[in-house]
Amino acid sequence: MVLKLINGTEIKVGTTVMINGAPCTVRSIDVSKTGKHGHAKVRFEAVGIIDGKKRVEMKPGHERFEVPMIEKRKGQVLSVSGTRANIMDLESFETLEIDIAEDAAPDIKEGVDVEYWDIEGQKIIKRKA
Repeated sequence: MVLKLINGTEIKVGTTVMINGAPCTVRSIDVSKTGKHGHAKVRFEAVGIIDGKKRVEMKPGHERFEVPMIEKRKGQVLSVSGTRANIMDLESFETLEIDIAEDAAPDIKEGVDVEYWDIEGQKIIKRKA
């Protein structure tokens, strides 16, 4: 479920946008205005929230981008196996198997409370709560 649409010229550093179906955080942006009858162009670099891949896009400034809805929830780690953890949501008490973000991996152990993000149906553990 997309929260809203924004024009390319409204994007700022730190904004989260969907690029090719992947939620990404914008790291840098350049807006160039062309000549008398041209349109503004937007070039931005973004990093995927879930996969960590760098993406570079260049689009017209009037093109619209989707801003995904990010739901931050809390859970307790039941078990850890590699890069995935089995957690229990602290509100609904359902158990989920979720990927662990690379920067959060050293802190995630059994019995620890964590914050996980639900981004357009994709879930990832971001940090220790």
